[in-house]
Amino acid sequence: MFNIVLIEPEIPPNTGNIGRLCLATGSTLHLVGPLGFSLDDKSLRRAGLDYWPELNVQRWDDFESLRVDFEEKTPAASFYFLTTKTERAYWLAEFAEGDCLVFGSETRGLPESLLQKNKSQRLTIPQTAGRSLNLATSVGIVLYEGVRQSQSGS
Repeated sequence: MFNIVLIEPEIPPNTGNIGRLCLATGSTLHLVGPLGFSLDDKSLRRAGLDYWPELNVQRWDDFESLRVDFEEKTPAASFYFLTTKTERAYWLAEFAEGDCLVFGSETRGLPESLLQKNKSQRLTIPQTAGRSLNLATSVGIVLYEGVRQSQSGS
């Protein structure tokens, strides 16, 4: 359904929970760059429960490799970059199946260079200033808005 892209995730239970969200929605999980853990990590598997082997998960060395692959194979897919560094709320985007929802690491967010190159595709989850949501929670919020839009046609 959708493509969830995590750039340099650091916390295995977050990635495990995001994997469960992907499996529940028929989405693919893309892990980019060095990970802060091993894919064999027990806490990753614990969070993903017995679902992890069923998950469509792909590894990428860098974001540019993923982007080039998508532009060749799925040119209609849009990339959306989730960040606190924009005012545009995620519900203003018109999501379509196959789109890529890109999230940064838990402590650093998305690289500034990526945000600068993609200003028109940045989205945020409005929240109280100085606070931030857990990565898995953020993915769930935006992913299910995409699911809602694709099922309701709006």
